[in-house]
Amino acid sequence: MTRSDHEPPTPPVVDAAAVEALAKLVKGPVHVPGDEQYDAERAGHQTTRWHRPDVVVGALGPADVRAALAFATEQGLPVAVQGTGHALSAVAAQGGVLITTSRMTGVWVNAEAGTAWVGAGMTWERVIDEAAAAGLAPLSGSAPGVGAVSYTLGGGIGLLSRRYGFAADHVRSLDVVTADGTLRNVTETSNPDLFWALRGGRDNFGIVTGIEIDLMPITALYGGGLFFDIGSAAEVLTTYANWTATVPDELTSSIALISFPDVPVLPPPLRGRYVVHVRIAYAADNLSAGADLVAPLRALNPFIDTVAEIPYTQAGTIHNDPPFPGTFESGTALLGTFDADVVTALLEHVGPHALVPHVVEVRHLGGRLSQPPAVANAVGHRDAQYAINVVSRLERAEIGDVRPAHERVFAALAPWATGGRTLTFLNGENDAKDVASAYDAKDYQRLTEIKAVYDPANLFRLNHNIPPAS
Repeated sequence: MTRSDHEPPTPPVVDAAAVEALAKLVKGPVHVPGDEQYDAERAGHQTTRWHRPDVVVGALGPADVRAALAFATEQGLPVAVQGTGHALSAVAAQGGVLITTSRMTGVWVNAEAGTAWVGAGMTWERVIDEAAAAGLAPLSGSAPGVGAVSYTLGGGIGLLSRRYGFAADHVRSLDVVTADGTLRNVTETSNPDLFWALRGGRDNFGIVTGIEIDLMPITALYGGGLFFDIGSAAEVLTTYANWTATVPDELTSSIALISFPDVPVLPPPLRGRYVVHVRIAYAADNLSAGADLVAPLRALNPFIDTVAEIPYTQAGTIHNDPPFPGTFESGTALLGTFDADVVTALLEHVGPHALVPHVVEVRHLGGRLSQPPAVANAVGHRDAQYAINVVSRLERAEIGDVRPAHERVFAALAPWATGGRTLTFLNGENDAKDVASAYDAKDYQRLTEIKAVYDPANLFRLNHNIPPAS
């Protein structure tokens, strides 16, 4: 992280009169560098990098988005979109127009249909609470503070994924403003190409202002965490690897190696400790089998065991992801297998002996994630059986040391990697090859062709960009 990441850009060459006219057109705030609220409007959950736009528009709804896009087109400026800012460490741009959607709140649950309409600014926490009142649950992720819409557009691997698949597989419709300023309600029948591309292509094809999603008949989980000392890492990881080959699709889990700092905000048993953390989310119609399923892991004697039947409204306690902003770098890879050989290769580069402290998480995929959805979408690499994410907080390591350390981990695991990656975990990687790696080759080609139809000038390019086919 450098100081310039947090400084606004040099005063832009943007027509001041045009900015003033834009501010009169939109209901939300409009800021330029030097304004008192400029930094607050562009800030996000991840603080390694910040967008530094020429103009930032806090959109209140589709009309504001349309006005901001018209302004950007007239001024010849590219466009970025930001909800909660969890993706800022992945992509942050200098210049252009930033449209923030955090004010587009609203959740409307249709209990009879088992669906919800979710505004672009909503986090999963509110959606979970509204759905729970109807005896339902969304396909939310591990962190309740993540934006529901951006998460879903990127694919969405969460706590119910092995039973129900990707969150993107359960989108009914999308309200989106495309590059030409048209507000469209996109469905499988109204616009099949755009419907396919948006579900997995994220913000490359327009700015989504709301989505209609399926909700699931889930009210409770058998879930929580098992914590082991790092000294038993090899045994726990190997047991976990073998165990995942036996569990039913109703059980979604991950295992993480975490170096906790010695800070008062953490529970005393975790302060300053390196641990192995197994995360469990068993979502069956009858949860009574949960204890038997977890028994092989419990037999390894965790020093903390929080796995129990919990309401889905407490699903965020399973991973306990930090709710406050932070500065970190991460990388990701997809694996075709996870076994004792992979564990040995991983532990050569991760643990107390590593020069850079990491959080390394292996997520068990498969199940419904491996199957095609009822309505096809652009989410790729469904054949992967595991996803590995390596995260390093920059308060504890220099960024110049972090990237090489991550690459050493991924190089060691290359023999078992599928060659693909997960879009929502790409972080700081943003050249054409990186982005293409998130998709199957034929799907990526189709995405570029659809991009050429809906955004031929590549207005939406301050992102993990899919360029239009020439």
